[in-house]
Amino acid sequence: MSTHGKNPYEIVQELLKESVNGLGLDESIYQILKKPMRVLEVSIPIRKDNGDIVNYTGYRSQHLDILGPTKGGIRFHPEVNIDEVRALSIWMSMKSAIIQLPLGGGKGGVIVNPNDLNERELEELSRSYIRKITPIIGPKKDIPAPDMNTTPEIMAWMIDEYDKLNGYNVPGLLTGKPIIIGGSQGRLEATGRGVVITIREAANAINLDLSQATAAIQGFGNVGSATAHFLHESGVKVVAITDESGGIYNENGINIPELTEFVAEGNVIADYEKCESISNEKMFALPIDILIPAAIENQITKETAPTIQAKIVAEAANGPSTPEGNDILEENGVFIIPDILCNAGGVTVSYFEWVQNTMNYYWKEEKVNRELEEKMISAFKRVYEMKEEKKSGMRQAAYMVGIKHLVLALKARGWIKNGDLSKM
Repeated sequence: MSTHGKNPYEIVQELLKESVNGLGLDESIYQILKKPMRVLEVSIPIRKDNGDIVNYTGYRSQHLDILGPTKGGIRFHPEVNIDEVRALSIWMSMKSAIIQLPLGGGKGGVIVNPNDLNERELEELSRSYIRKITPIIGPKKDIPAPDMNTTPEIMAWMIDEYDKLNGYNVPGLLTGKPIIIGGSQGRLEATGRGVVITIREAANAINLDLSQATAAIQGFGNVGSATAHFLHESGVKVVAITDESGGIYNENGINIPELTEFVAEGNVIADYEKCESISNEKMFALPIDILIPAAIENQITKETAPTIQAKIVAEAANGPSTPEGNDILEENGVFIIPDILCNAGGVTVSYFEWVQNTMNYYWKEEKVNRELEEKMISAFKRVYEMKEEKKSGMRQAAYMVGIKHLVLALKARGWIKNGDLSKM
């Protein structure tokens, strides 16, 4: 889903290379990390209700499994492509390593606009996709999860199909399931909750009083809406929100509970009449404290970055900043919470769900949220300390923290025989 001509796979490889060099590690480390260990492409022919057969293309990428089974979402989107899926699997490895989860990085996707399918066709696509990737997935191999345009209902269809193939229930196959069939309390809101935890830690680092702060959010899907909810609870005034339908602005703050209810009734945010209209470009340029891109890749570019006045940019989306955009923000003194740290709450609670499935014992939501907060705060601290130690930006610091954790595992397994790790 690359925009502005930027290939996310090339971007993540550049970031890996810079961070390997920043740690003073040998080129061989980059050679191990720079591409996934396995990428599967599958063909998914579906008979539509009008009798036509349409053949969709699906992917599953598994980056590295030295810490444990690979883990990552499945997205349904017309702009899914193989390089995006590869990049996202590497990002997942980094997230798991930063949080110190016993997981590697995986990602999957199907090139499809789910709005073009009715419910039966969408279910057939979901079941067929999971059948096609069954040889390489499983609770001890690779654990899928929801992502863009996939839901707990779609996860339920997928796990039902996998269970039929196996002849017994395998609840740990994937995460993000409905609670009734082994899902975890707190999973749906986990990414947004984690975003706000990292915003709170960043605010502490720069002495920003959140009770007096203003914010704007790009995207009002699961992550954007949950982030808005938790910011509102924290006393932050959310003044602008944009999504595919348009944008809304209210300098006195948007009534987030009312907007959430409005959208839940089947409306789009652009039709919410208690606000002015605003474009994405104007929202990015607002004089606010916190900007949260929670939509798609490559939104903060060399064109948009110079207009950003926010003190904190919290990357709730994957890859929302191009390298040029990131450099401009850093030069302008913006505190960036990079995606591989900021939105890691989702994979963290997915890990908790997998643990609960393995134990066949389920936690209360209070425990899930408490464990999530502990892990997100610890991860933020590790990245911030690396930033201070290496005098780097937060993004490079996050990659260096993740790479350092992976390198220690590579060393323990004997992959690195003569690498000098003393400089890390």
